[in-house]
Amino acid sequence: MKKTIEDFNLKSKRVMIRVDFNVPIIDGVIKDDNRIRESLKTIKYAIENQARVILLSHLGRVKEEKDLEKNDLAPIAVRLEELLNHKVTFVGETRGPIVESAISNMQDGDVILLQNTRYEDLYGKLESSNDLELGKYWASLGDIFINDAFGTSHRAHASNVGIASNLPSGLGFLVEKEVKSLSIALSPVHPYTVILGGAKVSDKIGIIENLVTKADYLLIGGAMAYTFLKAKGYPVGKSLVDEENIPFAKKMLDLYSDKLILPIDSVNAKEMIEDAKYNITLVEDIKEDDIGLDIGPKTIELFKDYLNKSKLIVWNGTLGYSEWDNFSKGTKGILEILKNLDAIKLIGGGDTAASVIQFGYKEFMTHISTGGGASLELLEGKELPGISIIEDKDE
Repeated sequence: MKKTIEDFNLKSKRVMIRVDFNVPIIDGVIKDDNRIRESLKTIKYAIENQARVILLSHLGRVKEEKDLEKNDLAPIAVRLEELLNHKVTFVGETRGPIVESAISNMQDGDVILLQNTRYEDLYGKLESSNDLELGKYWASLGDIFINDAFGTSHRAHASNVGIASNLPSGLGFLVEKEVKSLSIALSPVHPYTVILGGAKVSDKIGIIENLVTKADYLLIGGAMAYTFLKAKGYPVGKSLVDEENIPFAKKMLDLYSDKLILPIDSVNAKEMIEDAKYNITLVEDIKEDDIGLDIGPKTIELFKDYLNKSKLIVWNGTLGYSEWDNFSKGTKGILEILKNLDAIKLIGGGDTAASVIQFGYKEFMTHISTGGGASLELLEGKELPGISIIEDKDE
């Protein structure tokens, strides 16, 4: 068991909390603040226990100078202050005298948010490559390190592994909840059904190989379904196909034909535009110029049969091009089914989590992960460096 924030006396301590405020911002406006909200419990706990709270987060990727302005954390600080109902001081630097002065002048209960940790990637990827000196420097600013950024825990960065290597460390409430919730899928109750969508088979090879031996059924949708359909000999028209992984798909179908459940009908369009006219066909009737963009109503009913008898359901990857209304009916249809089921329902991060929240089904799910890549790797049974580096509890 890893130490958590509750294992430390925080009073008057400089507590560095790595949070995940990597939220969508368009023209300075935050479009989805779920990740900020999910961090509030840990931050509030630190404030209430009279810590001096120093927050670090990344936002987007910083490869060149023009990336700095669009990935500025200033709007995040404003929103965080509103949600906390507590003053948040934003320091627009990642290191140096201004940062050091702001921290040295902190009082118990103060909260500081430092600038985007990936500003340090501009010259040499110091953050993303876990530069040892950067990790030591950030650690020198604090007394205790808490990892509450599940979304980056599958990466060894200076702002998680680097700091934790140099300070007493623990998990925040969010990461603790993520690990406990998602670990259910590694020792599951049965019947256990996995819903897999998304675009590329290559992104899901690890999770397919790991979960196909644990789950009773894998329901395949999204663009990746067309790779499996092609591997099975069906026409897929101009649908997106992961050609390199057709042999893998065929191998899985040969080995686990009773477990892998593919779509039986498809929502198709002639071009990939939001308001494209569409047709619904059986998968064997997809035409040469069709692009498959969603599962059809017969597939929703087919999947329903498996979901209705499940005690555990894990879902990673939307089942169609759900950003567009014409091709979101598959994802919405499955959400409506899950809404009424008395089962453990675990939602992987990324686009799946965003769709669940956007379409209004958050309250009906057991757990919605804040980390896409991290949730995938945990479900694959991999060790996450941002978590494994954290100190173990005393026996």
